[in-house]
Amino acid sequence: MRKPEGEAVRIRKSALRRGLGLALALTMLLPLTGPAVVADSRAAELELDGLKGDASELDSQRREIQAQLKSVQADKDNAMTRKELLEQQIDVIQQQVGNIDDQITMYGQLIEQKTEELAQAEVAEAEQYELFQRRVRYMEEQGDISYWNVLFSSSDFAELVDNYMMVEEIVQYDHRVVDDLTALQEQVRTDRAALEESRTEREVARQRQITAQEELKDQQDEVDRLIEEIGGQEDQLEAMEAELNKAARELDKKIKEIERELAPEIANVASESGFLWPLDGGINTLSSFYGARKDPFTGKARNHTGIDVPAVRDTPIYAAKSGVVTTSELGSGGSWSYGNYVVVSHSDGTSTLYAHMNSRAVSKGQTVAQGEVIGYVGTTGRSTGNHLHFEVRVNGDRVDPLDYFQDKPLYYRSGGSTTGVWSWM
Repeated sequence: MRKPEGEAVRIRKSALRRGLGLALALTMLLPLTGPAVVADSRAAELELDGLKGDASELDSQRREIQAQLKSVQADKDNAMTRKELLEQQIDVIQQQVGNIDDQITMYGQLIEQKTEELAQAEVAEAEQYELFQRRVRYMEEQGDISYWNVLFSSSDFAELVDNYMMVEEIVQYDHRVVDDLTALQEQVRTDRAALEESRTEREVARQRQITAQEELKDQQDEVDRLIEEIGGQEDQLEAMEAELNKAARELDKKIKEIERELAPEIANVASESGFLWPLDGGINTLSSFYGARKDPFTGKARNHTGIDVPAVRDTPIYAAKSGVVTTSELGSGGSWSYGNYVVVSHSDGTSTLYAHMNSRAVSKGQTVAQGEVIGYVGTTGRSTGNHLHFEVRVNGDRVDPLDYFQDKPLYYRSGGSTTGVWSWM
């Protein structure tokens, strides 16, 4: 027996609404994955940008020095000026090497973060693709349900509005599934490209580091050659003597001003009662005493403001006492006499100066402990060979550093012979 036509239509409408309701219910059970929540690499990228900005400034400084070097290169009487400019350039190259080291380290962190971002994006993409497939399979299985049929089967306006809202919600959901899948696929492509770019840039940085280190060695070799020329410039050196003495006094004034500026910080660092020898214990042979001595350039008598201890280039130099770094720079003008030098001020009113360093390991304002490495032996400034020039000041006035090492076996070498310091004195 056939059912009345009206009853069949009612049953079909009911089936359509049940199917639509089931589709809507499934959208609630299948939440959108949405954009991946991933590790944030922006901080590392910003730090890298800062390092690249610093590198650009160093490149500019280096070009300026190279231009000055070019202008004096042919003048054989300007060996001292060339040495000063070369040492300025070496200082810049050392900063460049340090900058590249920092960049390589930061690239390592960035690559690690971007690898994590890519992995998370790939997981999110796979989850979203699975959701997309499930929606497609469901629509295939419910192929006999037509949204238009549902709308046109509405018995009145109120039902039409209800059906339309259900259809609209399902359609929007399906669009979001597709849009989010597309966005995640693009994110995976972007993350993968960014990761490869970071790896490439790290390799470029490593090559720049190798080049900079080779240039650094060449510049240091050139300085060693210039030292041999400088001995013949007695007239020029004597003319510089008054200026250098004046600059030394100005340097003393500068140190005192900085000590006043950093007095609270200095007072907070307890000083030891005694001084630590600033080099390894076995490096204990002096080439110059404090006070009157023969100038290594002119051969004439000149007051020496500290003691000189020869050592191999890049031998570590240690802080003689705990304190605050009040100066760390490559001297310029008259103060270039010291080359790369560091001053550490101590809370007991003393300060120690370490000069002619090949490179410095501390910066102004830094707190250092007794025995901490503050730099490395070199021959920068007014120097004829690798050594440490070491000074001690008490309330700003220079004193003989040996007064603080009377219990240490020390030797003095002159004219090819070595003698115990205390027997010599």
